[in-house]
Amino acid sequence: MNFEEEFLVALRSKSSFIYVISDEEDRVEYIIRKLMRDPLQRIIYTWDFVNGFNDSNSNNQLRRNPLDALFKLETLLPETPCLLILKDYSRFLQELNVNRQLRNLLPILRRQPKNLVVLNPTNELPNQLADIFIVLELPKPSRLEISLELLRLSKLFKKPVDEEYFDNLVNAALGLSLEKIRQVFCKSLISGNNFNQKTLNFIFQEKQALVNQNGFIEFCQSSINFEQIGGLESIKKWVNLRKLNFSEQALNYGLPYPKGVLLVGVQGTGKSMIAKALANDWRLPLFKLDLGRLFGGIVGESESRVRKMIETTESLSPCILWIDEIDKSFQFINQGGDSGTTNRVLSTLLTWLGEKQSSVFIVATANNLQALQLELIRKGRFDEIFFLDLPTYEERKTVFRVHLKAFRPETWKFYDVDLFSSNTNNFSGAEIRQVIIEAMYYAFNQKRDFTNQDILLQIKNTVPLSKLNSQIIGDLQNWVRSGRIRSAS
Repeated sequence: MNFEEEFLVALRSKSSFIYVISDEEDRVEYIIRKLMRDPLQRIIYTWDFVNGFNDSNSNNQLRRNPLDALFKLETLLPETPCLLILKDYSRFLQELNVNRQLRNLLPILRRQPKNLVVLNPTNELPNQLADIFIVLELPKPSRLEISLELLRLSKLFKKPVDEEYFDNLVNAALGLSLEKIRQVFCKSLISGNNFNQKTLNFIFQEKQALVNQNGFIEFCQSSINFEQIGGLESIKKWVNLRKLNFSEQALNYGLPYPKGVLLVGVQGTGKSMIAKALANDWRLPLFKLDLGRLFGGIVGESESRVRKMIETTESLSPCILWIDEIDKSFQFINQGGDSGTTNRVLSTLLTWLGEKQSSVFIVATANNLQALQLELIRKGRFDEIFFLDLPTYEERKTVFRVHLKAFRPETWKFYDVDLFSSNTNNFSGAEIRQVIIEAMYYAFNQKRDFTNQDILLQIKNTVPLSKLNSQIIGDLQNWVRSGRIRSAS
């Protein structure tokens, strides 16, 4: 059931007291007033601590008296169908006199068509009142609500919505309040933009502000696309098949939300770039999780932070959550010394990865697969596990072309990528890029452009990391050959 249906059920089941959790007062009141007009046809009164009641007949002395405000329901005629919305009232529920008056009201309201609604951004209902209140939570605006608001503003401002951006704009706005959505859309339109990529950027900036309120999730702005990543064709095809996974069409088709992907490989093979390019390609905000910051010094703090991280991330979905070098956070899990905190954090994270139904796509990266727990890498946590091996000869040619095009877009064809690729066996993509940069430094100091010989010189002077990690790389390659990990190439 949606919120409207749950609210009607609560009223019709003689639930006299309803506690609504939402930080969108106007939206809650609009929904309730709409329900009270049709089908229930009840009079609505509202009260807040500053203005008191919204009707002119109320005594001004009741304005700031939370106890006397409850007498409003008693003074109304018994046969008058009505509903009282109390704002700024949650803090008074702890007071003994208010608590007692609510219990005294309960048998009276059960015999009359009257209801009381307490509206608050968070659940602060005292335990002693939990048995007489029905607690409902208004979720953030749905796709339908955002779509209708998008069309309304498009018509109002006479700004068409680019068809290719409609679903992306709706997806990006999920997790924001309706008022915030209006502000962002209007801000973009007033700045002279149509509903396009610039509007998406405005939404991402708003979500960035929300994320900055905690210290363990970071918003990452990405301009990298898959054309800038050489090789890795297998994972590119896999990603492209899931590009529309968060669209309305995919939901109507019955496709479940994808869980995520685990990228394993030696450093410099493009794992981080895949995460950034994925966010750019799917037009979703990218958030980077710092697992180290989840661990607090106070007992129970780490577990609380994990739950807060999950709550924050899901409230901003659909999005991509990037967990970088996840192996380093859990490689000492069996060595003890932290009173089981790491085990409990991992357990909470694993439960979420396996059971989450939200549109949060996880991109986890790891350098050492052997350091990961089997519970983390089994099927069900991630949709797929990819191994990013050192680039092959053909892939190295592609990597050289990509970086040379970026540094020398007009003259890149004059460089001998075949020769470079032949001399960079076991080089990673990051090392190939650094070779070009070192050649540029060398030539810059001689006040000339870099040449083939400069690049070959830097190749000769570079010791690839693969020579230091040959055993680990060999073990990972054996996993690929055994079929337990899928190759990204």
